[in-house]
Amino acid sequence: MSHPEAQVPAAGRPVVFRGGTVLTMDDARTVLTGADVLVVDDRVAAVGRGLDVPEGCWEIDARGGIVMPGMIDTHRHMWQTAMRGYGADWTLTQYFVWYYLEHGRAFRPEDVYAGNLLSAWEALEAGVTTTVDWSHGLRTVDHAEAAVDALRAVPGRFVLAYGNIHAAPWEWTADPAVRSFLDRSRTGKGDLLGFQLAFDVTGDPAFPEKAAFEAARELGLPVTTHAGVWGATDDAGIRLMHENGFMTPETVYVHAATLTADSYHRIAATGGSVSVSTESEQSAGQGYPPTWQVRRHGIPVSLSMDTSVWWSGDLFTAMRTTLGADRSREHLEAHTRGDTVTHVHLRAEQVVDWATRGGARALGRDDLGRLEPGAKADIVLIRNDASPVSFPLLNPYGHVVFQAQRGDVHTVLVDGRVVKYAHRLVGADLPAVRRTAEATVEHLRSALGEEAWAAGMDPDLPDDEVLDNPYQYTAYKSDSTHGARGTVFGEPYSGG
Repeated sequence: MSHPEAQVPAAGRPVVFRGGTVLTMDDARTVLTGADVLVVDDRVAAVGRGLDVPEGCWEIDARGGIVMPGMIDTHRHMWQTAMRGYGADWTLTQYFVWYYLEHGRAFRPEDVYAGNLLSAWEALEAGVTTTVDWSHGLRTVDHAEAAVDALRAVPGRFVLAYGNIHAAPWEWTADPAVRSFLDRSRTGKGDLLGFQLAFDVTGDPAFPEKAAFEAARELGLPVTTHAGVWGATDDAGIRLMHENGFMTPETVYVHAATLTADSYHRIAATGGSVSVSTESEQSAGQGYPPTWQVRRHGIPVSLSMDTSVWWSGDLFTAMRTTLGADRSREHLEAHTRGDTVTHVHLRAEQVVDWATRGGARALGRDDLGRLEPGAKADIVLIRNDASPVSFPLLNPYGHVVFQAQRGDVHTVLVDGRVVKYAHRLVGADLPAVRRTAEATVEHLRSALGEEAWAAGMDPDLPDDEVLDNPYQYTAYKSDSTHGARGTVFGEPYSGG
């Protein structure tokens, strides 16, 4: 078999997917069978059966496959990807200790580059055409430059959510060097690279994060924030944001797993959205995945994978675990009342929407997440003739959620450009990417020492205590808003 790069069309050549089952994800969620999707330049030109196409159009056989919009991940710490699987047995507290207090400062700009480069190709390989890089390891502008350089080196669509967990958000957002970076990075780069500000609100009554929100407003950038995370952020932060007028339709609340109805009402009333990282929330301890509550309030939802330090980097897993967690909670709530659920509320169709249009809505990109004329040509073909799991294709939404996996992604287009074909990435020098990631691993092992490196995979905290406040740039300590919180949160960890 020849290499996919020898087969893909030159940039600007029209492309048509022929004869597939097309999930348009339009307002009516129209599903077409035996249908075509025509791409001209960077846009979807037409969707339908037996389409006439321009002369010289390049055809992709989609028969027996599913053609759907590219998936969108609204919260992924891409800079951590060279540490893939390292923290598989961590809790959230152990993550805080490793990255926030002990070893996060060991990451050099080139290590941020390595993580982003690896993560960006990984996303495309899995059909994730847009990824928000929740980049809270940017200790210096050099780190930020490295992050952006990696994103620009990969032909995907990305949003850099600029953050710095090692400094107070009201400090780094006021830094002239940071503002200069954001101004020049946003100029003349088209719509393949967007920007947000990424920081959290601790709930300190003094609301020191106010200055960071004001900076975001001055810069014209949306804010993405970890909200409703057990032991770190809670209802107090939401209330402060709301009372000070900083909750907007552009705000993305990540996790939102331990909030009360009051906070959900505030999010719903101000038009914000929630990024659910179910695989993360189930394992690390941010709180029970919140879709079972969020959907009751009519809050828009998008999906995300969080970090490959623990989990997978594909949204097939996100859809599957989200649907499972929601249904599990629905059954549990019914059983505690002595009832039986006979018809589940959350359907496969809905989580496919969250993985596509949900992400587009969260990013304010109505031109993404759907296959309609005029939409951006970010497209995924799921087809694997070598797998018995590929047939029969009876329920296309159910097939995407429960049957498909990243290895079934046959073709990926971003902005009309073929970036994966015949199950192989196009233009990816994976041996070079591997060497870059391995250099980061070698540096970190050397910086930590072998004993600390080994211990980091299964760390213990003194007396099994965790952090009252992982954000060490403020002395604020939380109250007992989560019940017996003192049994979970001890004195701030002092290192060592």
